[in-house]
Amino acid sequence: MKMQSITDLDQYLFHQGTHYESYRFLGSHYDPETQQTAFTVWAPHARHVAVGLDHNNWTGRDYALTRVTDAGLWSGVFDIPAGTTYKYVLDTTEGKLLKADPYARYAQKRPRTASIVEAPSSYEWQDAEWLKKRSTRSHFSSPVNIYEVHLGTWRKHEVRKQPDWTVDDYTDATYYSYREMADELVPYVKEMGYSHVEFLPITEHPFDLSWGYQVTGYYAPTSRFGSPDDFKYLIDSFHQAGIGVIMDWVPAHFCKDAHGLRLFDGQPLYEYADARRADKRGWGTLTFDFGRPEIQSFLISNAIYWLTEFHLDGLRVDAVHSMTDLNFENHTPETKIYNDEGTSVHKEAVAFIQKLNTIVFQYHPDVLMMAEDSSDIPMITAPVDKGGLGFNYKWDLGFMHDTLDYFELSQEARPFNHRHLTFPMMYRYNENYILPFSHDEVVHGKRSMLDKMPGDQWQKFANLRALYGYQMTQPGKKLLFMGSELGLYSEWKDKEQIDWFILKYPYHRGMQKYVRTLNQFYLAHPALYELDFEPAGYEWIDADNNEQAVISYIRRSADEELIVVINMTGQVYYDFPVGVPVDAGYREIFNSDLTAFGGSGQQVTDELFAVENDHPGYKYIIRTKLPPFGMSIYQQTGKIKNMGESK
Repeated sequence: MKMQSITDLDQYLFHQGTHYESYRFLGSHYDPETQQTAFTVWAPHARHVAVGLDHNNWTGRDYALTRVTDAGLWSGVFDIPAGTTYKYVLDTTEGKLLKADPYARYAQKRPRTASIVEAPSSYEWQDAEWLKKRSTRSHFSSPVNIYEVHLGTWRKHEVRKQPDWTVDDYTDATYYSYREMADELVPYVKEMGYSHVEFLPITEHPFDLSWGYQVTGYYAPTSRFGSPDDFKYLIDSFHQAGIGVIMDWVPAHFCKDAHGLRLFDGQPLYEYADARRADKRGWGTLTFDFGRPEIQSFLISNAIYWLTEFHLDGLRVDAVHSMTDLNFENHTPETKIYNDEGTSVHKEAVAFIQKLNTIVFQYHPDVLMMAEDSSDIPMITAPVDKGGLGFNYKWDLGFMHDTLDYFELSQEARPFNHRHLTFPMMYRYNENYILPFSHDEVVHGKRSMLDKMPGDQWQKFANLRALYGYQMTQPGKKLLFMGSELGLYSEWKDKEQIDWFILKYPYHRGMQKYVRTLNQFYLAHPALYELDFEPAGYEWIDADNNEQAVISYIRRSADEELIVVINMTGQVYYDFPVGVPVDAGYREIFNSDLTAFGGSGQQVTDELFAVENDHPGYKYIIRTKLPPFGMSIYQQTGKIKNMGESK
């Protein structure tokens, strides 16, 4: 047996928690020249470690690793070809364990659980133009409109189950591959006018219905849809189409499956030894030991790996509050734990997140690091050197809840709940926000976006158009879950594809056309994104008209000004006064009530001229018609830009 060459610096940095490319020597690495594979694993509590293979009956016989460091690195080089399946055989105080490789870049498809020796990637990227463009523009002042996708259910093949198939065999036959998704999903996202796509976790996971949020293979894109190079092809295809790619990433916790990270070498290693810190009882998972240096090397290297090796444009970091709160979902007084200052702040997790974001932006200053954080803790997107967590975006779950709470109300109840529309602007500039209507809001009995809306069928669709128009014209970047653009009646069915057949019905075709037109309008108008995080980009015209349930505001960029008016009732308002900033002519350039979208056609085609206003507020007003449950956008005559499909 030969020894892999692991430098003293590699060892030192890994055990110090500062090796940010530890995947380059940990795991399995095949050398085509020697036709040998080097294996390195961290298992400090193991008494003996070997490589288990089919041909040694998974005993590890003849493939023993040598302990390299006292802190538990084991390594060896063997005549093992690429494509070989393997696990580590660990002799521990708890007996012999068979474990998948924590650093494996490829894994067997469930229900099989072994790792696979991956040959060096032969993929040749074609996205240099995209990466150059990404590095030279500010995403804060650029359009960011995200289509959130679960690859397993966006679209499926229709297949007939064979007699000898298991449930998994049938499920796998229905999946589109990464390369098939490049042919189908990429042009769809492009046509619909999205700037980015976001995938629910792609990292290898054993249970389909965890949607990828309970991970066993942090370095392996799931083999359900193909190989790692196939996944690169999908990302590259998006980039060549001018679309960014974000991946959900789950550093908060991991699943307890026997072949995974739990009790990896017979004792707590990746998880906290203190069960009160380790157990996420509500989720049945385990928390990473964020204070352990090797875990910091593992997780930060993992983020760098995806961003570097797969050219991802950002990570959406899942469940941040579950990391930063020691007592997250722990409501038993006897089991609560506190830090040395007597608070529930998880200092080790906070320090880890700050370190993570610092290092990520050192490697890739132009990527998106988005926190899915359900708390009201401040400074999530503040720089680390100012005491913040260092993300550049936070999901605004408060906006999502307030907005949906309002839109689910009948129009009779809306005047009494107007604050749901106005309150989000009270804190809008505290953080850099993403405004999400995500998968979490259309599953587990929460109903689809359409079915949340009140009223009869026509009113539901009109309300949904107004909801999406409200989201699109508020300050902040945008996110919508797949299928929501069709106005589905059913919530997300996480075993089935989107109900594409519904597009044969006019209302649903109209909704899809509306979302496409709205997205294209957003891309064409810098006023809707350029100053998202500056107060100069937004100004209320009338925030207080709760009696008529109408709101109006201005969106601005350096060179553009849009007047947005949304009528939250089913009544058509005629000769309605809307404040405008200057004495000029105005035209309606967008209307959610067009008949092409399924609306009633209450639009304004004539030019409107400002007149002096005798009432408090704006010096000038225009008098216009407001469509029922509708959004209208106006612009000064002579400054009108491309309207997209809404012409």
